[in-house]
Amino acid sequence: MITLKGADVSAKIKEQVGEMLKGCQGKTPKLAIVRVGEKPDDLSYERGAIKKLASFGMEVQSVAFPEDIDDETFQDKFWDLNKDPEVTGILVLRPLPAHIDEKAVENIIDPAKDLDGISPVNIAKVFAGDATGFAPCTAEAVVEMLRANGIPMAGKRAVIVGRSMVVGKPLAMLLMKENATVTVCHTKTVDLPGTCRGGEILIAAVGRPEMIDRDYVGPGAVVIDVGINVDEHGKLCGDVNFASLEGKASMSTPVPGGVGAVTTAVLARHLAQAALSEGGFA
Repeated sequence: MITLKGADVSAKIKEQVGEMLKGCQGKTPKLAIVRVGEKPDDLSYERGAIKKLASFGMEVQSVAFPEDIDDETFQDKFWDLNKDPEVTGILVLRPLPAHIDEKAVENIIDPAKDLDGISPVNIAKVFAGDATGFAPCTAEAVVEMLRANGIPMAGKRAVIVGRSMVVGKPLAMLLMKENATVTVCHTKTVDLPGTCRGGEILIAAVGRPEMIDRDYVGPGAVVIDVGINVDEHGKLCGDVNFASLEGKASMSTPVPGGVGAVTTAVLARHLAQAALSEGGFA
């Protein structure tokens, strides 16, 4: 089984971003990461994004709010950030606390700054196949991982386990744009293992540690794991039991070291795109 690592794909995207930054008239694109509270996974992602974007020659501002901030204050502060001309792009770490109206944030974020595709405008563009809309970074990273490794999507049977708006649904649209035949599985899917085995490309986005093992994988399938979990031993793991796939899958991504590295690279590319678009530096 071939291990598909994200580092090489990230490096290719970095080259693309470098070329894009030449059009920014010497100015540095700035990302604002909006975080409420101190959740370990949010802090981990924030640290990784800051490090990655700095290596790409970009600036990141962490905009952190206390866990108990009231909704009205948060919306006011977010609106100020949304309109800040110094901020090129915004990434909201979700889910937000239950008392914060997340739908309101999705509706007021400037689509031109919405780098992770949460605005209804960007979602509609992704579902319409309009490349001017920002897709969620993780969904786009899966397609980048497949494309960069020369894995054909056109005409292939792709099975996605998970139907969230963060990965599953937008990824289905992106894969169909590549002419894949897509099945989206969920909690009501009958014979989930059997359905998954029918996929030549299997994407796990279920949010359960190592749920997908070799019984879910057809012979020679390509397995893409987008899960980020912590197991009972406190170890980072994905949604796929990677070790169990040996001798069954042809290729698979590891966790860590797989799709996650590509996701932050896609975020950087989105920031460069925002800088070059209307409202950016162009």
